[in-house]
Amino acid sequence: MKKLLNTLYVTSEDSYISKDGTNVVVSVSGAEVGRLPVHNIEQVVCFGHSGASPSAMRLCVENGVSISFMSPNGRFIAGVYGETKGNVLLRRAQYRIADDPGGSLRISKNMILGKMANCRHVLRKAKSNHGQKMNTAVVDSSIARLTELISSVENASDADNLRGLEGEAARYYYESFDCMILKDKEDFYFRCRNRRPPRDRMNAMLSFIYSMLANDVKSALEAVGLDPYVGFLHTDRPGRPSLALDLMEEMRPIADRIALSLVNLRMVSPKGFIETESGAVVMDDETRKIIIDAWQTRKNDETYHPFIKEKIKIGLIPFVQAMLLSKHIRGEINGYPPYIMTQVTP
Repeated sequence: MKKLLNTLYVTSEDSYISKDGTNVVVSVSGAEVGRLPVHNIEQVVCFGHSGASPSAMRLCVENGVSISFMSPNGRFIAGVYGETKGNVLLRRAQYRIADDPGGSLRISKNMILGKMANCRHVLRKAKSNHGQKMNTAVVDSSIARLTELISSVENASDADNLRGLEGEAARYYYESFDCMILKDKEDFYFRCRNRRPPRDRMNAMLSFIYSMLANDVKSALEAVGLDPYVGFLHTDRPGRPSLALDLMEEMRPIADRIALSLVNLRMVSPKGFIETESGAVVMDDETRKIIIDAWQTRKNDETYHPFIKEKIKIGLIPFVQAMLLSKHIRGEINGYPPYIMTQVTP
C-alpha cells in the first residue's frame, strides 16, 4: 500500500480492506500491512480481487471517501461512492473547461510540454548510454529542435497552433527513433509512424503498447471521477476516449522505451511477426505475451516523480496524473503539472 496525494493505493493482488474503528485497515493474506485514519484520505484505489468488507465501504462512503476497484492489470471494474461524494461537480467542471477554448488550451499546453520534454529525455538517455553506436548528429539535431519547440508551446495561440507544434515535435523525434534501434535493424526499423494498420514490426509493437497505456489512463480517469471521453485537445468523437488520449501524450515516451528495450535486448524475435496480404504486420500470440509481460514488469519499476517529490511505481503514473488533473479542475492546484521524466532520483 502507498499513500499519494491523499489517495491510498492498495497494489497487492491478495489484499483485503477492512474497518477498525475509524481506521481503514489493509491486510495481505490475513496479515495487517497498514492502516490509516479515514479522515486522512480522500480516495482508495484497490488493485486485486479480494476487495473490501461492507463495513469498510460504509466507513469510507460516510466520510466522503470513494473506493475504486481495479483489476491487477489496471482495468477499472467498479467504484463505490457516498450520497454526497460523487462525480457530478467534478465532471461539470470538466465539461465547462472542455467548452472553453482558453481553459482547454492551458491544460493542453502543459500536457504537450510534458510529451516534448519526455521525448527529449528519451533521446538524451539513449545518446548517453549508446552514443558510440548511434548517429549522434541526427539525435543532436532532434534534441535541439525539440528544445526550440518546447520554448514555443507557451506562445501557442489556439488548439490548432498547439497541434501543429506537437506534430512538428513528433516529426523530429521520430526522425531519430531509428537511431535508437541497435539490434536486428534489418528486421526492426522505423521509417515513420504508421498505424491502422501498422506496416512494420516496430509500429506493430508501438501500437500494441500504446493501446495498453490508453487502457491504463482511461481506467485512472474513471477512478478519480473524470469523464475519459471528453478531452481538451483531442476533439470529441463517439466512442473515442479523448481525455485519455490527451493525458497519455506525456506518457508515450515510457511506452517507446519499452518497445526499444524489447528489440535491443532481443526479447522479441522477428519471426514473431506476420505480414498479411493487405500489408499489415501483426504479432503472434507468443510475441504478444512477451510484450504484455514486459509491460507489467516495467509498471512495477520505481521512478521519481518531480512534482510530488516521491518515488512511485511506473504503473501508478496514470493514476497520479489523473488525480493531479482532477485537483486542478477542482481548483485545488494552479495549473496541471505534467509528468516529467528525470534522471534525478533523490
